[in-house]
Amino acid sequence: MSDKTKKWIKAAAVRAVKTMAQTAVSLITVGNLITELDWVSIIGISATAGVVSMLTSVAGLPEVESEEE
Repeated sequence: MSDKTKKWIKAAAVRAVKTMAQTAVSLITVGNLITELDWVSIIGISATAGVVSMLTSVAGLPEVESEEE
């Protein structure tokens, strides 16, 4: 695996994890108890956001492209 590919995978994974965390936080409703949350839905929607982030990263990652210049 080339060094460029490793950098891309790492950057795309970091971006996907951040997207998943942001999505999960946005789905937690203020005022609800932690036990009242629908965790299955939150995890499913967050995982979907992570997949979409990875697919979007195929178009290019500015943080990887700027390092190559």
